[in-house]
Amino acid sequence: MNLSDTLNRIKVYFNLMPDKEEERDIVIQISNGVSFRGASLWVLIFATFIASLGLNINSTAVIIGAMLISPLMGPIIGMGFAVGINDLELLKRSAKNYGVATLISVLTATVYFLLTPLSEAQSELLARTSPSLYDVLIAFCGGAAGIIALCTRGKGNVIPGVAIATALMPPLCTAGFGLATGHWLYFLGAFYLFFINTVFIALATFGGARLMHFQRYEFKNADIARKTKNILMSIVVVTMIPAIFMTISIVRRSVFDNNVRKFIKNELSQKGTQIISNSIEDNGTKLRIVAVGKEISEATKAEAERHMAQYHLSDYELNIIQGIQSDSLLQLSSQLSQMAGNQENEHRKMLELTAEAAALSKQLETYTRYEALTPDVLNELATLFPQIKALSIAHTAEASRDTTAMRQYVTATLQTTNGLRLNEDDRLRILHWLQTRVKADSLIVVQR
Repeated sequence: MNLSDTLNRIKVYFNLMPDKEEERDIVIQISNGVSFRGASLWVLIFATFIASLGLNINSTAVIIGAMLISPLMGPIIGMGFAVGINDLELLKRSAKNYGVATLISVLTATVYFLLTPLSEAQSELLARTSPSLYDVLIAFCGGAAGIIALCTRGKGNVIPGVAIATALMPPLCTAGFGLATGHWLYFLGAFYLFFINTVFIALATFGGARLMHFQRYEFKNADIARKTKNILMSIVVVTMIPAIFMTISIVRRSVFDNNVRKFIKNELSQKGTQIISNSIEDNGTKLRIVAVGKEISEATKAEAERHMAQYHLSDYELNIIQGIQSDSLLQLSSQLSQMAGNQENEHRKMLELTAEAAALSKQLETYTRYEALTPDVLNELATLFPQIKALSIAHTAEASRDTTAMRQYVTATLQTTNGLRLNEDDRLRILHWLQTRVKADSLIVVQR
């Protein structure tokens, strides 16, 4: 079997033509789907209200429901198909109904967000304000799946899936939110996302119509055909350029965040310390890290600074705000206020939780500090008292049945060479030395 036979066999599996429906039926179906009158117009209005409610209460399920019942795909597919078969009449009708549907959707969403008492920008809404190249790819692949499903037998549930994937309704509702609240950047970002979806669904539809060899209308003037193609390609290119720059920015930010996470994990993580947050300050010159719990030593900080180049962070100055310092909570409060969108209730809750975490971390340090301290103390103690072989230091809490008060003290357990007993003088000297060395108010020495 030669290469030509192999390619012919493969083409059989990817050939769309055997599943293609009658062209006349497909054209009628697409032509009927572009109109927005009567029932379809009311369905669009209610779908807009549902999507706006979903965005307002941050409910993904409600937003998906709105996308399923929204009829916005009709005129967009109609425009792409009309260009594919050179049907200027269908293109005019599709473009007109597309404009009407877009205007009504934005106005409906604007009215809703003017009336609703909930005016916060939730995560589902904010997700529709920053389009990228990934949205271009989603729209194109969704449009390709949609036109193939429309033009072939056995459509299944492809069209509802395409409506969900391309998410045409939520960006329009977000644009309405931007108008209602005066957030023009939200409006522009959301409307640009909707325009991306429109252009690339239509482009995929155009490609599908050409790929499946639909019969095309002949232009009476060749200049009209050439101008139409040039306009189409210009719209595609102009739409992609901002998305490409946004995608580059998103990828760079993602790589930077990943480098910072690795840097913190490998260089600053230690037992008893919790890294609360990190941010870039002073016009992008400082990497600020807020930590609570066991203090990060100057030696650890210096070592971490020497390794910053390994994580592509050599251009930044490391600034560690220790969580046990008096001003750390004020620094963290400022950042939490920005993260919570300056919402007072959320800010207060986060500040209370952070203060509680700092208190717990400080309490935990009381129990864990002796773990790092014991080896150094043993070395120093063995110099003064060579007979000391082993040492353990622990924070002890003692309860008694005779009193409700809890007694807390530090216990130092000693082990000598060959088990020799310490005389009383040596024991008292070790007691006083250890009490001063570990800074314990109450200390008991026990010989094992």
